[in-house]
Amino acid sequence: MSVVCVKISTIYHVQDCEIMSVYTTVTEDELRAYLLAFDAGELIAFEGISAGIENTNYFVDTSCGRYVLTLFEQHGFESLDYFLRLMAWLSEAGVPTAHPLAGKDGEYLRLLCGKPASLVQRLRGRSVDVADGVHCAVVGAALGKMHQAGRGFAHHRANDRDLDWMVATRNKIAALADISTLALIDEELTFQQAQDFSTLHMGVIHADLFLDNALFDGEELTGIIDLYYACHGAWLYDVAVTMNDWCRESDLTINAHWARELLLSYASERPWTEAEKQLWPAVARRAALRFFLSRLHDKLVPREGELTQTKDPVVFQELLLWLRNHCPALVG
Repeated sequence: MSVVCVKISTIYHVQDCEIMSVYTTVTEDELRAYLLAFDAGELIAFEGISAGIENTNYFVDTSCGRYVLTLFEQHGFESLDYFLRLMAWLSEAGVPTAHPLAGKDGEYLRLLCGKPASLVQRLRGRSVDVADGVHCAVVGAALGKMHQAGRGFAHHRANDRDLDWMVATRNKIAALADISTLALIDEELTFQQAQDFSTLHMGVIHADLFLDNALFDGEELTGIIDLYYACHGAWLYDVAVTMNDWCRESDLTINAHWARELLLSYASERPWTEAEKQLWPAVARRAALRFFLSRLHDKLVPREGELTQTKDPVVFQELLLWLRNHCPALVG
């Protein structure tokens, strides 16, 4: 299946790809009208992006540059202001993130097709399909730098995928999940509710730094993108989310070498505390549980969209089971 592509004044070739998530269709006329609010030049071409689950995304090329247009399907203006200000803050602090484009009125957000929408810089590079030790080391160091850079950010957003959300999601899908799956979730939730993470260092976290949310040009990290789950949370949890995707093998276990590279590189930017070392296995399990639940929910309670994709919850179900007995040591 080919992605939706609108050809305007130039030939724009689009490769076949996996099903994308486009919940809101944008017409050429609607996009041209939207762009009038920016000093972004004339529209040349736009196409739906074959990535993302929560929002509608398009690549937009104009006579002034290349951008990513995002229409936010679930977030309101207040939370989006946090995300876009954070992106600008991190970019200006030297973290490789896409800087949002302000309109002529100085605002980042405006309505498009009845949805809040923004334009951000389109960074060079592409995401990697399978990471190696070098990628993991680079991402670990960058995450440590991002956490440090976020210290001065004045805005705050609570984690809306916290333990309370996990319990609520479990209750929402309880009647739809099979008995053994629900038993595993309940067992893990009981374990997690007994943990005290209050001693962990907190600050700005990405909360969703998967392979498809980072761009590389060769071995150079050119962008950390899609900060729309960013919030205030435990830095260690952010490390666990990242390790669980970047260091995961095809057999749904963690590659010890890749994990070591990621963790050592992160620790070179910010050393671990004793509390983090003790709580690390539980935090790694919580990160796996969070994505197990969100994917299971999306599978059992699918959202409507023109073209949508869901990801397999079994990946994080199996990883969660593996982490219970084999979590890599927190080195560094």
